[in-house]
Amino acid sequence: MTDTQYNLMAEDILLALEEAIEDCGVDIDYEGVGGMLTLTFKNTSKIIINKQAPLHEIWVATKFNGHHFHFENEQWVDKRGGDEFWQFISDAVSTQAETPMTLNAE
Repeated sequence: MTDTQYNLMAEDILLALEEAIEDCGVDIDYEGVGGMLTLTFKNTSKIIINKQAPLHEIWVATKFNGHHFHFENEQWVDKRGGDEFWQFISDAVSTQAETPMTLNAE
């Protein structure tokens, strides 16, 4: 993957996540700045998603731990547990929002 391809794909997933949060029906504040997206929940916990361009990864920091996603087989995959990005982020957001939800790219 070239740097250009990575940057386009990483920006696409961050934008898709913003749209999914906007449409989820749960009160979650978000702010995107310079390749980083911060989600803030009613209980004041946060999830921070950011681009790691030199490594061609997307990093996700939750209340509980951090995860590094790389692009493999047409999807972003967690290097630690092998989870696909959208399944992982749905679970993490559900936990921190304290309500079940499913997020996905539309």
